[in-house]
Amino acid sequence: MKERQQSFSRVAQPIRNFAQRFAYLGLVAAAFGLMLLAKVDTVLVERLRIHLTDAVAPILEVISRPLDSINRGVDEVKALHALYDENARLREEQARLLQWKAAAERLEAENRVLREQLNVIPEQPADFITARVIADTGGAFSQSVIVNAGARDGVKRGQAAVTGEGLVGRVIDVGSRSARVLLVTDINAKVPVLVDPSRTRAIMAGANRVQPKLTWLPPGAVVAVGDRVVTSGHAGVLPPGLPVGQVVGVGEGGMLVQPFVDLSRLEFVRILDFGMSGVLQLPQRANAGAGEETR
Repeated sequence: MKERQQSFSRVAQPIRNFAQRFAYLGLVAAAFGLMLLAKVDTVLVERLRIHLTDAVAPILEVISRPLDSINRGVDEVKALHALYDENARLREEQARLLQWKAAAERLEAENRVLREQLNVIPEQPADFITARVIADTGGAFSQSVIVNAGARDGVKRGQAAVTGEGLVGRVIDVGSRSARVLLVTDINAKVPVLVDPSRTRAIMAGANRVQPKLTWLPPGAVVAVGDRVVTSGHAGVLPPGLPVGQVVGVGEGGMLVQPFVDLSRLEFVRILDFGMSGVLQLPQRANAGAGEETR
């Protein structure tokens, strides 16, 4: 037995030595041959590649199925975990909303009782018209927009223009089919406002800049950054309680107010009709009275 192994080793050793000596050269030659084959006959190489891909594709498909199943399972577990977290968050929000709902219902009932005891005149609901902004006449000396609703639609001079965020301005010119809205940032815009939570009265004046300013503040008034500004309803031009903006800092001549509405991106506005005549109609009544006296 040992003699056979020794004889086999004596025969195989030269072959092994030859293979080790010329293996590197053989691999280089094979690679060079494949490169020449690919350059000489690209169609043949492409066919071989296609056939090899077709032969390996079923194996790859079988191998990929468990991986796809594992990935789908991992994704489903992540989705379930996210749904669990979202469900917990929604439960907390629901609990808070139910508390706020109960508080709101209690305050509503209390408010109704107090109004009945004080005999408060209820506010009339406002009619409104939604109009599209068709032109922006903003510039260095005037900031206003033109809307596609006019007198035939019920628009009147002095009515408030708002969006869902807050006050935009008021109507100053009315045509048959269009109207001009003076923005709160215009230098001619003066809006009587209240500053919450101190309920301080002031006049918000435009300055042809992005941020109007608060003027005519009473002596000793306390106004802080972050206070909310709403219309006061004084002078009978605009209804009370319309959101206007937020105090953002101190500027030259007064506190600066950042409007809630992005006036540079107006597309639609609502023209509110509260049935308020206001000071805008006083000159007309005065002229009418002067005419009657002349008669």
